Amino acid sequence: MNPETATTFRDPAGHVTFEESSVRRHVRPAYAEFTRELLASPMLAKGVRDGKVVPTTIVSEEPELLLEHPRLCFISYVWEWCPAQLRAAAELTLDLAADAVANGYFLKDATPSNVIFDGARPVFVDVLSFEKREPTDALWLAQGQFVRTFLLPLLAQQSLGWPLAATQLRRDGYEPSQLHAALSKWQRMNPKHFGPVTLPTWFERNASGGGSGKAPQLRKEPAVAQNILLQGMAKLRKQVGQAAPPLPRSHWSEYTATATHYSAEDHAKKRAFVEQAIAETQPKTVLDIGANTGTYSLLAAKSGAKVLALDTDPAAVERMWHAADAGKQDVLPLVADIARPTPALGWANAETFSLLDRLEGKFDLVLMLAVIHHLLLMDQVPLDNIAALVARITRRYAVVEWVPQDDPMFQFLLRSRDALYAHLQLDNFLAALENAFQIRSRCELRNGRTLVLFEKR
Repeated sequence: MNPETATTFRDPAGHVTFEESSVRRHVRPAYAEFTRELLASPMLAKGVRDGKVVPTTIVSEEPELLLEHPRLCFISYVWEWCPAQLRAAAELTLDLAADAVANGYFLKDATPSNVIFDGARPVFVDVLSFEKREPTDALWLAQGQFVRTFLLPLLAQQSLGWPLAATQLRRDGYEPSQLHAALSKWQRMNPKHFGPVTLPTWFERNASGGGSGKAPQLRKEPAVAQNILLQGMAKLRKQVGQAAPPLPRSHWSEYTATATHYSAEDHAKKRAFVEQAIAETQPKTVLDIGANTGTYSLLAAKSGAKVLALDTDPAAVERMWHAADAGKQDVLPLVADIARPTPALGWANAETFSLLDRLEGKFDLVLMLAVIHHLLLMDQVPLDNIAALVARITRRYAVVEWVPQDDPMFQFLLRSRDALYAHLQLDNFLAALENAFQIRSRCELRNGRTLVLFEKR
C-alpha cells in the first residue's frame, strides 16, 4: 500500500487523504459547522501554539469542508514505540482531554492512533476527535478506551513483560480480564492493578443482562460535573505514571559503553568519518538502521536533519528517546526490525502502512553502522538483498560499516559456521553494492572494520 495515495475511513465525521507534503481532512457536512467553531476556538489555538495539536487550515468550503495539516516526518504506530513514548502520548491525550473539559468540549475518542511523533515530541493530529460537551455531563465515555489502549498496555509491559509490539494485532487495546487472567492473585490486589484491572473484571463477571444499549449518563451541576471529570483525568495521569517502568537496561542499551572491540582511536575515527559524510552530503532526512542508543542519530540531528532511528532493542530505544527529548533533538526512535518489518494491517491490509512502504524513498542518507553482520549471520539475509533494500530506501547516499570475519562480534555471531559464510569478505560486499552505488569515500579502522560512503548511480 502506498502511503501517498492512502485514505482513512473509520471516523464518521470525515476521512483523511495523504498528499506529498500535507495531509487533507475531508469533513462530512453534518460536522462542518462544529468543526469551524472548533478551529476558531482559543482552546485549539493554544494547543497549536504549545505544539500539542497539529496546525490546521481551511482549504475550501465547497463542496465539502476541506482541512489541511502539515505532513509530519514519519507515521509511526504504538507497537513501534517504547514505553516512555506511550506514556508521553498518554499524558498529551490527558492534557488535551482536561483542556477540552475546561472549555466545554470532550475528546470523543482517546487512542494512541490520534498521536504522531514529530521527532521525540508527541503531537495530537485528529482534530475531529473533539465534540461539544453538555455542561452537566460528568461522564467521559472515552475513558474506557483510554484505559484499554494506553494504561493497560503499559501495565502489561511493566508487570507481565508483554512488549508493546504485542498490541500490533489489538487495535482496541487490552480488556481488563485479559490482564487479570495473567496476573497472580497478589498482583491483582496491588493498588496499581486493582482499579484498572481487578475491579472491572469483577463487575464484568457479576453483570446481569446486556443493558439498554444506550450510552450511560451521569448528570451533575455544571461546576460539580467539571470537577468530577478533571479529578478522574488527574487520577488516570497518576495511574499512567505508576504503570511506566523505570529506565530499562539490557545488553544492547549498555553496548556503547561496554564494547571492547573499538579503541578510543577507532571511536574517534569512526565519528569523524560519519561527521564528514553528513557535512559532505547535507541530508535533510536521515535513517539510522540499528541505531542502538542513538549516538549517530543525535549527531545527524545536530546537523539539522530530521532523523528516524530504528533498533530492535526496546531498552536502547527508550534511552535514545529520553536523550532526544531532553535535548529537543529531531530524532524519532522506533522499535523496529528491518529484517522483519512491520506489515500493513487492518481492513484489507490498508489501515496501517507497512514499515517498508513508509521508508521507501524518504531518506537522503541511510546509516547502517555495525549492523550488516547481524543481518547476514543472524537473519541470514544475503548481501545482494541487503544492497537492494538500501537502494530502495535511500534517495541518494548511504554509509555502511563492514565488519570483517576476524572481528570478535563477527566470530560471536558466526558460531563456528566458517565454511558456510566464508564468502562474506569486503570485496564481495563492495561488489554487491556496485550495481546501484558508487563509492564516494572509505575509511579503514585499526580494528579492521571499514566504513564506506556510497552514492546512488
